[in-house]
Amino acid sequence: MRKKASAGNGDSDYHVPNLERALVVMEFLAQNPGAGVSRIAEALRLPKNSVFRISMSLLRHGYVLRDEETKAFFLSHKLLALGYAATNKHTVVENSMDVMRELRDKTRETVLLGALLGTEGVVLEQVFGSYPFKFMVDAGTRFSLHTSAPGKALLAFLPAREQETVLRGLKLTRYTARTITTLSALRAELQRVRECGYGEDRAEEIEGCHCVGAAILDQHNYPVASVWLTGPSNRVPLDSFPRLGELVKEHAGRISSRLGHGLVPSGNSTNLR
Repeated sequence: MRKKASAGNGDSDYHVPNLERALVVMEFLAQNPGAGVSRIAEALRLPKNSVFRISMSLLRHGYVLRDEETKAFFLSHKLLALGYAATNKHTVVENSMDVMRELRDKTRETVLLGALLGTEGVVLEQVFGSYPFKFMVDAGTRFSLHTSAPGKALLAFLPAREQETVLRGLKLTRYTARTITTLSALRAELQRVRECGYGEDRAEEIEGCHCVGAAILDQHNYPVASVWLTGPSNRVPLDSFPRLGELVKEHAGRISSRLGHGLVPSGNSTNLR
């Protein structure tokens, strides 16, 4: 009779060599960021070709980043994001709902909360606007990063290496005449977002729909979520973006403070450029 699996029992029936090698490679990189294939292989006593294949698979799935000049590998924040989603998703939502309602009451527009999921964003929660005509989006709905206000806000505040990895994985699909379709234009847009603190969607995916959003940062200055408002362009015209941007940024900052943002000195931040 086949034995049941249990954590840590060393049962060879459930031994997956390549998976175990990938795990020890990640554990090694956690302690030795910037290691290359040769150093990893030597330290772990693994074949170089095996380490190379594992490292490239981890890179392809976004778990590690690689410096294209030195070929050194670093862990990405994907594991942190997965862990955060598993343990703290409800914490983010719970700390955001009352602030989102206040933002809705001040603007009367629908306010949403979302997070980064690979090369897309995902809607976590929303507070419906108070106008008879309002936007409603189901939780779990994905959104494009290059066209959306929350997507731009999340991208803009990612650590530089992780940002570059995500950018390289994006498909810059054109939806309207205003859609950003080149990496150079998107990088310039993200720099502007970092400087002003909020992202804008100028009907870049849906005609007649405008959005303004800001990143929610944790104690490590990492963009764990984004909050934004969305409304028709006649109620949210372009000339209202600066005022609404400051308002959204202020409310995002309140949520960030609840998550510990500002408690860790900037020199210890994970958001190193």
